[in-house]
Amino acid sequence: MSQTKKSYVIRFANELNNFRSMEFNALASLYKLDFKFIEPISEKPFMIIETDDEAALLNLFNRIILATSLFECWVSSSDFDEFIDEVNNCSQIHNDYYRNCSFRIQVEAFGRKISQQQKIERIERLSGLPLKGKIRMINPDVTFYYMEYYGLNPNRQPEKPYQILFGKWITDSNRKLCSTFSLKTRKFIANTSMDATLSFLMANIAQININDIVYDPFVGSGSILVSAAYFGAYVCGTDIDYPLLHGMIKPTRVGAQQRGDDESVHGNLKQYKLESRYIDVIAGDSSLPLFRNDIEFDAIITDPPYGIRESRERIGTKKSDPTIPIEYLDRHLPAKLQYKLDDIYNDLLNFSAQHLKPNGIVIFWAPYFKPKYDHQDPAIRFQHENLRLLSFGEQKLTKNCSRILVVMQKILK
Repeated sequence: MSQTKKSYVIRFANELNNFRSMEFNALASLYKLDFKFIEPISEKPFMIIETDDEAALLNLFNRIILATSLFECWVSSSDFDEFIDEVNNCSQIHNDYYRNCSFRIQVEAFGRKISQQQKIERIERLSGLPLKGKIRMINPDVTFYYMEYYGLNPNRQPEKPYQILFGKWITDSNRKLCSTFSLKTRKFIANTSMDATLSFLMANIAQININDIVYDPFVGSGSILVSAAYFGAYVCGTDIDYPLLHGMIKPTRVGAQQRGDDESVHGNLKQYKLESRYIDVIAGDSSLPLFRNDIEFDAIITDPPYGIRESRERIGTKKSDPTIPIEYLDRHLPAKLQYKLDDIYNDLLNFSAQHLKPNGIVIFWAPYFKPKYDHQDPAIRFQHENLRLLSFGEQKLTKNCSRILVVMQKILK
């Protein structure tokens, strides 16, 4: 570990902004990154931190989904004339290596479009820097990063940027995973399959590590398990939808006439060469857990049905004497009743408190209707004496409807 603390800029994608802090803090905890905020996470498309542990930061950045790039911050200024002076006076630019290596300068603006010619003009303003090396646009020794920030309101753009950042590019994030694991090319999908970005986000916030055992009690097509398996976990799940798990329902994909024989959760993991991480998926009822009391999981990650696109069901019947004719026993599917939303989450929290390892994490989505819960902490509904709330974030769907991602950790009383 270096003894010198450095400042780093983390550039975020303009997506799922409410979850940036949840993901970064979770991964910082996973990789034991000791840091302090210079500019904390906000609505800006970047934050600035200080740390002396670049190795841990690189490990974090190899997993983070909501960030795009990482660069060492040499100068942050709100005035261009002062910015030029600060760049010329910063110690890094006078380092012999940077003075003589091949380089290129990458220019970016946020909150305002700038043309290629304007980018060239920005680079020419930096022509006075003491850089003697060759300009090389492909595979340079160093890429310098220049960014102008014009705020978040495209209808009120200032003439001059609010902030100018300059430094050395270090690496890009692993956001390409979202394309590699896109549902468009996924072997087995269903109506409510979790998209790749959200699945990887949940796995990161749950701090999934190699050889963890991860369980999804509402597994569906297994999208969340695919992401957990990619990060090295052994995965398993249950779902009450027997026809879905066994490929007996109509295909979801447009134009498909029938499901293939290998359309299953196991088929999805096999598609990405992750079948060695597959434990099993079982048709079962989450209101009637099938596990022994001593079974423990490192994490429980799930997206329970809300009763909108997927029905909420549990095994049960209103018949006073539910008998099954002998001729139907071998192909009988149990009758089902509506599974009340509050019961779903109460059962989930009770199960998590019973079956999570100490400090294990349960992470789940829940619907949030603003007129009903107005002026109330969205996560206050979810409480258990053996679970503590770590964080939550809101994803807005309509003016009045959202869903929240709730993260809780098992504690011992």
